Amino acid sequence: MQKPKYKRIVLKLSGEALAGEGGFGIDFEVLVSIARQVIEVVKAGVEVAIVVGGGNIWRGVAGSAQGMDRATADFMGMLATEINALALQDALEKLDMGSRVMSAIEMKEVAEPYIRRRAIRHLEKGRVVIFSAGTGNPYFSTDTAAALRSAEIEAEVILMAKKVDGVYDSDPKTNPRAKKYDFLDYMDVINQGLGVMDSTAASLCMDNMIPIIVFDLTRNGNIMKAVLGEKIGTFVGRNSDD
Repeated sequence: MQKPKYKRIVLKLSGEALAGEGGFGIDFEVLVSIARQVIEVVKAGVEVAIVVGGGNIWRGVAGSAQGMDRATADFMGMLATEINALALQDALEKLDMGSRVMSAIEMKEVAEPYIRRRAIRHLEKGRVVIFSAGTGNPYFSTDTAAALRSAEIEAEVILMAKKVDGVYDSDPKTNPRAKKYDFLDYMDVINQGLGVMDSTAASLCMDNMIPIIVFDLTRNGNIMKAVLGEKIGTFVGRNSDD
């Protein structure tokens, strides 16, 4: 088997990705498919950490837009990520893959508290670590949590799982002439507002030189392809040779 390009990765899963075509809740076929792909990558010798979003259950920004206190809405979103994290852990462990949910807010009955050294130790032992509750602070997205955790555990890349096969200059669903980018610099993402991740997360990745691969999660096997260094999706970094 081809040797993986990366030893330690962070996989960023949006809540919407777990919802499948339904758009809300958890699609268990999608959940099992993701778990199988993650296990395949772990068996190839890659240490995998996952950051999950909660948009399939609740979006703090949407709640705030309806007049809810923003901090309260964001904490509700953190609880939604806990639900997704536990579902993903259950899917992994039913397939005999050890995993740990580590929460940024204390929830000792269902998850370990996030401790950097403990997270790294779990990864070194071959366990999948699922980071939940974002950064533990309102006003910060799970994209920012993915960038922060990647820097803390010294991950080599962030794999941004989407429902499209990369980053486009406009919405490919509504514009058949939309141009797909194979490579983008961090500043392109920030200055053009391309929607890869929010500007705070992109800046954190840029400051810590963490590359990002945006790819289509709906195609089975794409996580492994990204880990092996195959050219899929859109690569965000300093130069195309990274």
